[in-house]
Amino acid sequence: MKAAFSSVSSTPESTFAPTKMNRWLIVLGTIIVQMGLGTIYTWSLFNQPLSDRFGWDVSSVAITFSITSFALAFATLFAGRLQERWGLQRLIRVAGVVLGLGLILSSQVTSLTLLYILAGFVVGFADGTAYITSLSNLIKWFPERKGLISGISVGAFGTGSLLFKYVNSALIGAVGPAQAFMYWGMIVLVLVVAGSFLIREAVVRNQAPASRAKGTKEVEVHRDYTVKEMLRTKEAYMLFVIFFTACMSGLYLIGIVKDIGVQLAGLDVATAANAVAMVAIFNTAGRIILGALSDKVGRMKVIAGALLVTAVAVMTLSLVPLTFGIFFACVAAVAFCFGGNITVFPAIVADYFGLKNQSKNYGVIYQGFGFGALAGSFISALLGGFHLTFIVIAVLCAVSLLLALIITPPGQGRRARQREKQMNLNPSSRAS
Repeated sequence: MKAAFSSVSSTPESTFAPTKMNRWLIVLGTIIVQMGLGTIYTWSLFNQPLSDRFGWDVSSVAITFSITSFALAFATLFAGRLQERWGLQRLIRVAGVVLGLGLILSSQVTSLTLLYILAGFVVGFADGTAYITSLSNLIKWFPERKGLISGISVGAFGTGSLLFKYVNSALIGAVGPAQAFMYWGMIVLVLVVAGSFLIREAVVRNQAPASRAKGTKEVEVHRDYTVKEMLRTKEAYMLFVIFFTACMSGLYLIGIVKDIGVQLAGLDVATAANAVAMVAIFNTAGRIILGALSDKVGRMKVIAGALLVTAVAVMTLSLVPLTFGIFFACVAAVAFCFGGNITVFPAIVADYFGLKNQSKNYGVIYQGFGFGALAGSFISALLGGFHLTFIVIAVLCAVSLLLALIITPPGQGRRARQREKQMNLNPSSRAS
């Protein structure tokens, strides 16, 4: 373990002593950065005010967030290479400045096209760049607690969303949506840039066989995979399908939760709107709790359990007459599992394919988030409503659950067969 933390680059941002206290300062810096990045999930607050101000259709304004989510996922494909070229601190600072300026300039837009470009693509790309690199870096600093650390980092992202629901609501009420963009951008710029000063880049050399997390039976990484090597394994595609399913189910529900409460559960608008805050709370709780749990019981077990609960919840929403209690229980369950799934997956990718190329490798798998953000809405439009969409999601959860139960790290099955063959050839080794 000591050797793992002595492996830092000679660049100025990596030359301080990697003590435990310094590691936790890096955690603090990452939390500040992730909280700033997570504020983009307050976008729904701006839909109606922008519609009222400019006369745009609410659904047209809401497309902005779909563009933001897709750009966020798309950025993760390039973030690793940018980190290699610029270094982590500089990359996060640049991303923070671009993110802040994108929001500030959005205060001046008068057309949907400019809104899509600035608040959609520019903000999403900058957010995704800082998100994937700061998260992956923190996991490298804590290889013995990947799940917990991932939960803390991704939980901070969710906390930023929860807190800024109140900040941005107050800003919109006080100065209107345009000026709110201005102040929001300034605050985010300061948070991300300030947090970057506490972050130091961890450099992981080629791995020797690594010990697995305490209490787990899965993962023994014998080497670091490049992106090309990862894409030659069937496990990469299995993980993509599982992650896509987990993201689609969570993101689709989050986007329509108020409408479900009104149309399916018969709740009034104000009561159904409370589900939005509840989603944020349970989403954040799932990130922290299931992330830490994955270190103890095994990551794929946590994923399998979350998929099972999600399938049961969406089938209940589709087939069972909804009361107030059933509606909120199902929504809470899906939000909790979604938060846990997107927290555990960075650790799974590190477990399966090594830490050295974590940003690049997870960036590829993370495209499941971008496609998942779009797929639920497209399927719903194609099938004509909530009920059939929920059934499709339940079926996909069942398929992904099966994959989660049978998947093993690349080469693990082959190594097990080799050990069994050696034991058969040398019976004395079995007795020892």
